[in-house]
Amino acid sequence: MHSLLKRQIRKYLPEDLKAHREMESFLEAVEKSYENFDDKFSMLHRASAISSDELFEANKSLQKEASQQKSILVSLENAIRSLRENLNDEKDTKIQDEFNTEQLATYISNLASQVSAMSTEKDKLLSSLENQNESLNNYAQMVSHDLKSPIRNINALMSWIMEDEKDKFSDTSKENCSLISENLTKMDKLISGILKHATMGETEEHKVTFSLEDSLRDIEKTIYVPENITFKYDKELPEMFFERSRLEQLFMNLFTNAITATEHVERGVIKIGYELDDTYWKFSVSDNGKGIPEKHQKGIFEMFKKLETANNATGIGLAIVKKIAVLYEGDVQLESKEDVGTTFYITLKKNS
Repeated sequence: MHSLLKRQIRKYLPEDLKAHREMESFLEAVEKSYENFDDKFSMLHRASAISSDELFEANKSLQKEASQQKSILVSLENAIRSLRENLNDEKDTKIQDEFNTEQLATYISNLASQVSAMSTEKDKLLSSLENQNESLNNYAQMVSHDLKSPIRNINALMSWIMEDEKDKFSDTSKENCSLISENLTKMDKLISGILKHATMGETEEHKVTFSLEDSLRDIEKTIYVPENITFKYDKELPEMFFERSRLEQLFMNLFTNAITATEHVERGVIKIGYELDDTYWKFSVSDNGKGIPEKHQKGIFEMFKKLETANNATGIGLAIVKKIAVLYEGDVQLESKEDVGTTFYITLKKNS
């Protein structure tokens, strides 16, 4: 035992106890109790330090969790606001830091039920729409077949009559028969155009790799090109991996449209351009023809919209061009000025 402690204890003991024989045993017991005092104190200090560190870490963890909970609340509030706007729910539900969990869960459950019901209704409508589209396509094909067959028969009969009776017909009758034949041909083209527009996108795709310039020159050879019109192709026309038949349909319609616009020009020029892009195929078809009046430009891509009635135009060609562009997540735009010319800009998504 520390001598100072021992002396202090003896100082306050009564005289009869100071000399008591068992006092030494008492003092020895006290001394033993202090043998590991420093070690125990050190352990207690270390334990206190560890507890302090643990509390600090726990406090950091709680702060982090509180921050996460706050973010969750903000996300819930935004989600509920979005759902409420979509469902036209005018109730003002503001989530606070302290809120009724059961009430919030009930509200979210109600919103989820409404969304589920709307999704089910949407699926029914889509299914119905698919069935209607299939019925319309079947109807279009049936009508096309039922109309085209008699029209072609009538046209063939007219040509036979003209051949057999041409010496008996007056010039006026011959001219009228020619007009009948032209109108029958126009009706046949119109029916084909309507069917093509109605079924666009219904047939299975068959993408192939091909040279765009070779494909366009083939189109040029298959359509009537007056001697006064020249085609000019961009030197950088690409190799493409695409649905070739649809692309050729698009350019054929644009070519015939440009030819009609430039057939009266002394030196008509039709240019095909290409612009590099990572996401889209970007093309342009321009001519130096009569141009399109501004008042007609807005509706030029609608079905049966055409600028003239004196030719064999059906008013479907540009509508098909537009539909093909939209089918491949692209678009078609135009710039035109009367008596100067027209440029069509076409974009088609590469990986659509």
